[in-house]
Amino acid sequence: MNLSQKWLLDYVDVSEVEPHEFAEAMTMSGSKVEGYCREGADITGVVVGEILSVVKHPNADSLVICQVNIGEAEPVQIVTGATNVFAGAYVPVATNGSHLPGDKVIKKGKLRGEVSNGMLCSLSELGLTVHDFPYAIEDGIFILGDDCEKTPGMDIHEAIGLDDLCTEFEITSNRPDCLSVTGLAREAAVTFQKELHLPEPKVEKETGDIREHLSIEVQNPELCPRYIGRMVKNVKIGPSPRWMRERLRACGVRPINNIVDITNYVMLEYGQPMHAFDFKYVKGGKIIVRTAREDETSFMTLDGVTRTLSPEMLTICDAEGPTAVAGVMGGEFSSIMEDTDTILFESACFNGPSVRLTAKKLGMRTEASGRYEKGLDPATCLPAVQRACQLVELLGAGEVVGGMIDVDNSPKEKIVLPLEADWINRFLGIDLPAEEMKTILSRLGFGIEGDQVVVPSYRADVRCKADVAEEIARIYGYNNIPTTSLRGSCEGKLTPRQKMERRVNNIMLAQGYSEIMTYSFISPKYYDKIGLPADSALRKSVVISNPLGEDTSVMRTTTLPSMLEILSKNYANRNMAAALYEIGAEYIPQGENELPIETDHLTLGLYGDKADFYAIKGAVEALLDYLNIQDVDVEADSTNPTFHPGRCAVITAGGEELGVVGEVHPLVAENYEIGTRVYLAKLSMDALFAHTPADKEYKALPKYPASQRDIALLCDEELPVLTMEKAISSAVGSLLEKVELFDVYRGAQIPDHKKSVAFNLVLRSADHTLTVEEADAAVKRALKALSALNVTLRS
Repeated sequence: MNLSQKWLLDYVDVSEVEPHEFAEAMTMSGSKVEGYCREGADITGVVVGEILSVVKHPNADSLVICQVNIGEAEPVQIVTGATNVFAGAYVPVATNGSHLPGDKVIKKGKLRGEVSNGMLCSLSELGLTVHDFPYAIEDGIFILGDDCEKTPGMDIHEAIGLDDLCTEFEITSNRPDCLSVTGLAREAAVTFQKELHLPEPKVEKETGDIREHLSIEVQNPELCPRYIGRMVKNVKIGPSPRWMRERLRACGVRPINNIVDITNYVMLEYGQPMHAFDFKYVKGGKIIVRTAREDETSFMTLDGVTRTLSPEMLTICDAEGPTAVAGVMGGEFSSIMEDTDTILFESACFNGPSVRLTAKKLGMRTEASGRYEKGLDPATCLPAVQRACQLVELLGAGEVVGGMIDVDNSPKEKIVLPLEADWINRFLGIDLPAEEMKTILSRLGFGIEGDQVVVPSYRADVRCKADVAEEIARIYGYNNIPTTSLRGSCEGKLTPRQKMERRVNNIMLAQGYSEIMTYSFISPKYYDKIGLPADSALRKSVVISNPLGEDTSVMRTTTLPSMLEILSKNYANRNMAAALYEIGAEYIPQGENELPIETDHLTLGLYGDKADFYAIKGAVEALLDYLNIQDVDVEADSTNPTFHPGRCAVITAGGEELGVVGEVHPLVAENYEIGTRVYLAKLSMDALFAHTPADKEYKALPKYPASQRDIALLCDEELPVLTMEKAISSAVGSLLEKVELFDVYRGAQIPDHKKSVAFNLVLRSADHTLTVEEADAAVKRALKALSALNVTLRS
């Protein structure tokens, strides 16, 4: 729906509202604005000019030289090839540097030796047609008529009325009332809290009585709830006045003649399609509204196309047969011609679904059918036909015949809904007084009767109290409604355990591990493949009574076989490196009639050129560091049958076992046909969660510098480095910020069964700068503690 601002101002004064403010406010109140533009915005520098003289060009028979007054001290000279110019004519003049539609720029120059300081414009060069100014000629200069301002130098937009603001609305199908200027005016008045002026159309003078000439019969009232006919005689066909042509043009409708323009004008103004019949083609003085008969299959519409009718299609007939397809298009002989003397205005309401089906079957969707199919208000038929007759009288286009024929079968009962202010406030999450709600509804056209709301007939979309609440909400302002939680619903959020699991997933993915998911059902043979002894407690599994097969007959008690199966498949498919992880469940049986204990474990699997014990151990340490788990310890373990006896370790935190990490036993790797070293780690998710602090602890950056010392130590080959680190940490105490192994050396200078181990010690005090003496003393304490382990300082 295109809206003319000039037209809108007839009903509501929004002249002080800026276009962008108007568009935003109307959109927020429920009438979505697609865009807006000023007519003739691509025209600049074009003014009214008065031709003072016209002389023949000395060097060209087809050109003339015009002296034109454009309101400046001196007239300008313009050369043109137009043949319809003459002295005294007022014309549009595109001055030097002006712009015309199509990105056309006018510059002064010379034509056959004579200076031309611009251009005289035709209608097409201004983006107009003869429909906008019927007295103009199509292939000549536009000579301004009496309906235009003729002041030399005046901007052409103002002079010819090419200055309207056109706003395009996207109207939803449930609001056909807004497919009209009055409907949008009603919305604008409420949105900007302005007074609405909707005068009742009246006809001042009538002659005769329509019933002497016409009768109307509606045979299908369910398809035509209301049909009104009014007559006009002594019709004078001619062009419409400029103000009407301007408004039609601004709304995207082409002006044709006064009678056709009146029907289009009323349709845009009230949203009610109108049709004007040439009465001499209404045979027998009868209008019969009925469905088509079996023998009435061929019918030619106004566009000259023969259509095939079917019995379910509603038609407008005279005494001899169909003259129009109801709600879609008139017939071949129903149009207004130059010799039309008497017309019959039809203002009717047709069933929306019926019109839609008819238009679809005929393959023709018209402006009228597009409105009817949305469901129009039968009550609008009367003011619309009255407005059409009023315009006929105003334009002097004929004499209105007295009376009307109104066949009204529309429902008369009012829709009354409760106004429950407390419920509406709870429903919307606002706190609005009941009186303010009533004010909003009254301005929207709703009737207020105590605590009840009477829905106007044009608001077929309001049928329950939630609809009433929506009307209040959109005018109150959606942006004014505070954000609140849904009542009666729980707030969804992750539990601390779920948050921890997500953090585990994040750190494993960040380290390049890919997540897998395996079945909890395994084969009992898997325990043999991972080297479990016959008396191992892990072999006692929950047996499935109806397994899919032997390979899925028990619930796993360890996730290691599942991980090795996936690693084996990757290796068999020539994937030369793999880093996988899974958070999966293990099931420990409790008794014959008891459910097993289900515990989740994080399992890591790794092989490839860059894979070694330290790589997978580093991944585990990074995870523990990310979870901020403290007091972590690593102890060698040579008893786990799945792992290499010299390359396996148990990880603990605060004395509690977290899991195991190490290289898979070569025989186990052989069982899975993996021809390279394989590394596994398994950590209990319950233990990880138990040792993950609930809150992060802030630690300030150190204020004082650190002191570093490197020590190279000689120790037994079998002494673990971790044991030495613990001794150093215990001896130095709080001054030790970090101890880091940076070298292990075995060689000719080192005795047999010995190794050289080098550590870097970072020392720092929280309250002062360490002195050399304090740092040296700390190192001496460390060496003394190491001596108890038979560790000496390497010389």
